[in-house]
Formats: sequence, C-alpha cells, structure tokens
Amino acid sequence: MTGTWQIRPERPEDADAVEALDNDGFGPGRYAKSAYRLREGVAPLASLSFVAIENGKALGSIRFWPIKIGGAPALLLGPLAVKSELRGQGIGIALMQHGIDQARAQGHSAIILVGDEAYYQRVGFARIANVRMPGPVNTARILGLALKPDALANLAGDIKRGRIDTPVCADGAKLG
Repeated sequence: MTGTWQIRPERPEDADAVEALDNDGFGPGRYAKSAYRLREGVAPLASLSFVAIENGKALGSIRFWPIKIGGAPALLLGPLAVKSELRGQGIGIALMQHGIDQARAQGHSAIILVGDEAYYQRVGFARIANVRMPGPVNTARILGLALKPDALANLAGDIKRGRIDTPVCADGAKLG
C-alpha cells in the first residue's frame, strides 16, 4: 500500500467513522449475525480498538471484545473493516497484526472470530472445535488463535459475553 497511513488507538471522536466503515463493509444485516449477540450491551476493549488513519481520515478499524468460552476468558475479534476501495492493500492484515501483538502484550491468552479461514490464516488463525456460538453459525468459520502456549487446547463450551456494560433488554441483562 502506498501512502502514509498509520495505526493508532481508536478515540471517541472516531465513533462515526468506525460506524461508517462497518456499514460499508457489512451493512445493516450484520446485527443479525451470531457474533453480534456477543457484542450486545458490551463495550469493545478500548485498549484493543484501533484505526488506520491517513490525512485525518479513517481507512480501517478493528475492535476486540471480552468473551468467555466455557468460563475461560478470551477475546472476540471484529468487526475488522476497511474502506471497500482500499481492500487488498494490507490495511486489514496490519490492523489485525497490531491488535494481536497488543493483546499478547496485555496478557490475553486466546482470540476467536467468525470469518473466512483463507484470509485469517495469514495471521495465524485456524479452525477450532468444541466451542459453540450463540445462534446459528457455520462452525467451519469459527477460528481461533492462541496467544499463549496451548491456550486453545482446552478451550471448549459455550461462547458467552465476558461482561455486560449496558443491559439492552431483560434477556440482555443476563450473562447466560
């Protein structure tokens, strides 16, 4: 990619630009996806939310969310969004690698996501078994990355929100 873009922590004033990137990449149908059940009422981790910026404009963004898998803490990656006209130029991979490096430095043990294995394997993600997402999901698209040795080996069970920051409904007030 040519240009002078840089990755920096997401700031509150980036909220509209990040929302626009998510809308561009995933549209309104994203809210019906199982991964969004894990984000409802939960704030992304501020220390693991990043934007790729060039000349004051957001080119891409990535966020990580706290989850639990069978009671063990982990991270959920997503959405990873890049302006549609800039896809394939390395911004998404750079955002992911930066986020993974920061998550490892902060002591997190594992990251999961729902996505295309051919793309995400470039930064080390692979299919994982023995975990269950809330709602329907193609299990072949559930991918994981260990940040510590053997972190995925014993990871099994239901994937649930790691916390509730803002209850969105009576059912949303439950952690499951």
